[in-house]
Amino acid sequence: MTIGILSYGAGNTASVLNAIKRLGYNAIISSQVAELEKTDKLIFPGVGHAAQAMASIKSQQLDILLRSYSRPVLGICLGMQLLGRYSAEGSTTTLGIIPFDVKHFSVQLKVPHMGWNAVEHTSTGIFKQIPSSSHFYFVHSYYVPQSNASIAICNYQIPFTAAVAEGNYYGVQFHPEKSGDAGAQLLQNFLTL
Repeated sequence: MTIGILSYGAGNTASVLNAIKRLGYNAIISSQVAELEKTDKLIFPGVGHAAQAMASIKSQQLDILLRSYSRPVLGICLGMQLLGRYSAEGSTTTLGIIPFDVKHFSVQLKVPHMGWNAVEHTSTGIFKQIPSSSHFYFVHSYYVPQSNASIAICNYQIPFTAAVAEGNYYGVQFHPEKSGDAGAQLLQNFLTL
């Protein structure tokens, strides 16, 4: 099995690659559509600015790949947010794969929301064998409100979506590659879907 890690100039690809290797899997980091089309699973990481990331994705035609990829896809942090329709970060239209919009945390909250937080979920799918209320590591200033696609919730004075799923697309707002045993189990669950 080959895992593709999408490279589009938005950070943390190396830490995701290392986490995958620790689980005993082979992965490639690539921005080449032809190479990524041959992979069995696709991880869409992201640290950065939504509008700049979308511009980079479109310039490399990775948006076409992401919309048409028929095997499991996991968006991480910004990668999850870009699966939606629109982001308030840079007022940008995003991929439109899952019907949600991304909002900025209110000015009353300290942003970015950073650190370990409990995540409530139903312990199925990508959360299999992970107890609900397990802690994951977050770093973000923008969030996805709860929607029909939400499969996990976190609370930062307001409840927000910690994970989404629709069809073969999954997304997590936290960083599983930085979330210890729970994060490793989530990546393992995704890789064995």
